[in-house]
Amino acid sequence: MAFVVLLTTMSFTVDMHYCGDTLVEMAVFHKAKGCGMEMDTPSTDACAVTKKNCCDDKQLVVEGQDELQQNFEKLSFNQQLFVTSFAYTFINLFESEEELDNSYAAYKPPLVSRQIYKLVETYLI
Repeated sequence: MAFVVLLTTMSFTVDMHYCGDTLVEMAVFHKAKGCGMEMDTPSTDACAVTKKNCCDDKQLVVEGQDELQQNFEKLSFNQQLFVTSFAYTFINLFESEEELDNSYAAYKPPLVSRQIYKLVETYLI
């Protein structure tokens, strides 16, 4: 259970560096270094000719869950129906079975006046 809580609350970032259409480097938790072919921007403002960079950086951010306790006031009708039917079947799962009606419960067994195994001299070993 602790492992599930850890995975659902953990946030992480995946950085990907593409050179053209191919993925060159992928890094988790830190920035991708790249292939070294990034173009520098010109230092002067007078240069009006710029070339498009062939490299592209993309970032995928996976946000974790902030609240661990769910609010049960916002349950839909289907969720309420599921919870009540689950609770009802779970409680009925552990109910004791009804006793069978024994019609011979009022009769007493016959009294044993003599022990037959002593008369016949047979013993179970």
